[in-house]
Amino acid sequence: MNIGEASSASGVSAKMIRYYEEIGLIRPMGRTGNNYRVYGDEEVHILRFIKRARNLGFSLEETETLLKLWQDKSRESAAVKEVATAHIGDLERRIAEMQGMVKTLKHLASCCGGDNRPNCPILDDLAGDGAADAPVPAGRKKTRQDA
Repeated sequence: MNIGEASSASGVSAKMIRYYEEIGLIRPMGRTGNNYRVYGDEEVHILRFIKRARNLGFSLEETETLLKLWQDKSRESAAVKEVATAHIGDLERRIAEMQGMVKTLKHLASCCGGDNRPNCPILDDLAGDGAADAPVPAGRKKTRQDA
């Protein structure tokens, strides 16, 4: 099948298939006389594997490691579990960071009047340590609203 058919069968865009080929994650089964890539069922299966790993958040490096382990019939499952467990730890750290962001943003949003006044604690926080510590933009005098 050509790259478009492989894309439809695997759910991976043709652009990503070319990229995965460029970085060595996949190779086409061959080429036609016109030098078009040809893919078979095995390549589609590999593309689905890559897509699933990427959907679970594995990096390209981790995906490559898992792909090699999957293709190695003499592998030990401990090696696979090690990659998965490390990834779980990374995901848990990222979730904790995001939960902290949500908490901060909820607090800032609750402090914001959301009215027609120009002062906004959300923007003050983004600008630095709060309005009192933030520098006044050039050409403007500090007012009570800046304090």
